[in-house]
Amino acid sequence: MKGLIIKSTGSWYQVREQDTGKIYEARIRGKFKLIKTRLTNPLAVGDFVEFELEPDGVAWITRIEPRRNYLIRKSVNLSKEAHIIASNVDIACFIFTLKFPETSLGFLDRFLACCEAYNIEPLILMSKMDTLNEQDKTVVEAIETIYREIGYQTLQISAYSTLNLDELKKKLKDKVAVFFGHSGAGKSTLVNVLQPGLNLKTTEISETHLKGKHTTTFAQMHFWNFGGSVIDTPGVREFAMIDVRKEEIQHYFPEIFRTSHDCRFHNCLHINEPKCAVLQGLEHGAIEESRYITYLKLMEEAEENAAK
Repeated sequence: MKGLIIKSTGSWYQVREQDTGKIYEARIRGKFKLIKTRLTNPLAVGDFVEFELEPDGVAWITRIEPRRNYLIRKSVNLSKEAHIIASNVDIACFIFTLKFPETSLGFLDRFLACCEAYNIEPLILMSKMDTLNEQDKTVVEAIETIYREIGYQTLQISAYSTLNLDELKKKLKDKVAVFFGHSGAGKSTLVNVLQPGLNLKTTEISETHLKGKHTTTFAQMHFWNFGGSVIDTPGVREFAMIDVRKEEIQHYFPEIFRTSHDCRFHNCLHINEPKCAVLQGLEHGAIEESRYITYLKLMEEAEENAAK
């Protein structure tokens, strides 16, 4: 039998059977070949699998189909490097909140670099617009301008005022989407509004720390009435790229890679090389400083990982 992993709690999974849509509780049987040896989980929501049924109705997963793509985060398991968040994704939506909680541009840039690395279409959702004053909205529009000029899609939304939610539905229709963002960014609230009746658990932002509380504790796929599905994920603190060489990092920053064609040396890493077009672009404002800082940090991490 063939099916789709729609929920993962660690040791148990839910599999949606391909032909009937029936859902089975499932466990792993046999040896699974991981994409990367330093990943914590052999299966992720979005994986297509083969499984067998026991007389007691429990499904045993025997095979995983090759993944088209996947997104990963840094692992809390010190013996491992990364954890697969979701696989076989068509569009990855980043829930950006200017406040409550505050989202850093570095966090957004890591997300976009991961999307570039694993060939996933990103969409930046500027959320909670109903909570912002005019000055805040000006800041959001300035951020949108930066990323649109690079080539990324952005959309201002509000789950409460329903701002641009019809437009968002058009972008999500008939696609496998995944929602990312900090805890408290409003992922589950947005899913509830887009798909009434799900009643996913949500909580308010902590007034003491202005940070969100974890309400989604495991990844789960939900299906839209208007077509397609979404993988709701726990709040992610940091994205990860493993087994990536530092020379490759520039490929995941489109504006840096485009500019690099004008560098004097073809193997320029854009750090301190002479006649580097990227450094010149940074000096003249053509390359955003916050993006370049994230680029350097990812370069350092890639070098550290290579040394391990």
